[in-house]
Amino acid sequence: MFRFFLSSRLSSTRRLLSSSSHEVKRVTLIAGDGIGPEISAAVQKIFAVAKAPIEWDPVDVTPVKLPDGKTTVPQAVLDSIHTNKIGLKGPLATQIGKGHVSLNLTLRRTFNLYANVRPCMSLPGLQTLYDDVNLVTIRENTEGEYSGIEHLVVEGVVQSIKLITRNASNRVAQFAFEHARANNRRLVTAVHKANIMKMTDGLFLRCCREVSEAYRDIKYEEAFLDTVCLSMVQDPSQFDVLVMPNLYGDILSDLCAGLVGGLGVTPSGNIGHDGVAIFEAVHGTAPDIAGQDKANPTALLLSGVMMLRHMGLKEFADRIESAVMETIKMKETRTGDLGGLASCSQFTDSICSKL
Repeated sequence: MFRFFLSSRLSSTRRLLSSSSHEVKRVTLIAGDGIGPEISAAVQKIFAVAKAPIEWDPVDVTPVKLPDGKTTVPQAVLDSIHTNKIGLKGPLATQIGKGHVSLNLTLRRTFNLYANVRPCMSLPGLQTLYDDVNLVTIRENTEGEYSGIEHLVVEGVVQSIKLITRNASNRVAQFAFEHARANNRRLVTAVHKANIMKMTDGLFLRCCREVSEAYRDIKYEEAFLDTVCLSMVQDPSQFDVLVMPNLYGDILSDLCAGLVGGLGVTPSGNIGHDGVAIFEAVHGTAPDIAGQDKANPTALLLSGVMMLRHMGLKEFADRIESAVMETIKMKETRTGDLGGLASCSQFTDSICSKL
């Protein structure tokens, strides 16, 4: 279901991909906050039962306070990811307030994780309003409104700058078309508001149009963000691959997750330069249920499945994914957020029993 393959034109990680080799590969594991340690432990247990050739390299991301009062990611985390090139990350909390830097944003910037990929597909047996969702959102991950360029103009007036560059736009557009071609998808839709933001979104659109010329085998369309949101809740089957600037991707990918059961069942991958890729659960830390064995590990687990396919370990990914889907089909083995009765450990054990 959650197919994820990168073209050799885009990925310098090709040297890592070898479906015929099962040598053990190290993966940086960021358990995260709140329910993060519980769902990370569930993934580790399932991978062990499946005999996936992964050696986990767990790291502590407790923020380090700098002399100026700001916080940052510990150097050991950065060193681990630089060395291993592949990471799996649970949810991280970011304190609100001056000086508290988002650890998620820090990782994206440090490793230039320019493309966020979120497959959104209906799960067998999990009843939602739609049963035919099968699309992928691809979000430019490094600039836009999330560039962090803000300042005070005068008292009571603040300004935030939306940064769009040709380099970043070309890169994510090419990634979207390569992803579509590698995964036998038929359509790429560029999502924008160039009718209002004529220069920024206009540049993004021009880049998408130029890149599309090299992919005549894939249909290319453009659509306003608000129109896409309306059309998505009316008939999601009309979309296939959607590519967009940062903020739009943040909003639209969550909307799409809501069509198939929520963020608790939605995987995510972040692809960067120099062969680095970090896969993650994009839901919150859920501190209200942390430590109560109620968490749903599906999002992190399916992100791990994406990771395995990215690493060329398809047979392990297929086995784990199949076991997850079989478990979700049965209400008695689903976790509470999916309308079931099972605890996190019971859900995990059920998957393990199918491996």
